[in-house]
Amino acid sequence: KINNFNAHPFQNLPVIKRYADGNALENLNWGIFPSWAEKKYFKPLINARLETIDEKVSFKKLIQTTRCIVIADGFYEWKREKNNKIPNYIYRKDKTVLYFAGIYDEKQFCLITESASTNFLNIHHRQPVALNEEDIDNYLNLDNDGSNLLKKRNKIEFAFHEVTKNVNKTSNNDISLLQKL
Repeated sequence: KINNFNAHPFQNLPVIKRYADGNALENLNWGIFPSWAEKKYFKPLINARLETIDEKVSFKKLIQTTRCIVIADGFYEWKREKNNKIPNYIYRKDKTVLYFAGIYDEKQFCLITESASTNFLNIHHRQPVALNEEDIDNYLNLDNDGSNLLKKRNKIEFAFHEVTKNVNKTSNNDISLLQKL
């Protein structure tokens, strides 16, 4: 069990990777620097859009060759209301573990996102691609078409509630951040 209540880009986070002899849990850095980018001028890519992942030079090889699953209990997203951004904690409606589809390059990964489902649109127009536990092996199996599998999967239902603005500071990292306001 990893106690991290405020995960953020550029942090090492747990992911599941597939190897010839089975799956392994490893920590990878959230954010990919594409091989063609000059690091001093380029921010790491933290998300890849499912709708264009097969076309983008930064991602099309990775979705075919290096897929991963990012594990979490929940995540934060900010709802915009006029000039205010309100943080919300998002989790599975059934309160089980979230498995997000990702891609990786060496020790770096990014999440795959998609257009928001109906109940999530109230918060944001995009959401991470969340998998059901039974979809993990199919997604990690490189013989399968990764993007097509993600587009056809059964989607999970999210629940959410407003939380403290203390989540805006990454050095804050305790269970109180999850408490409903």
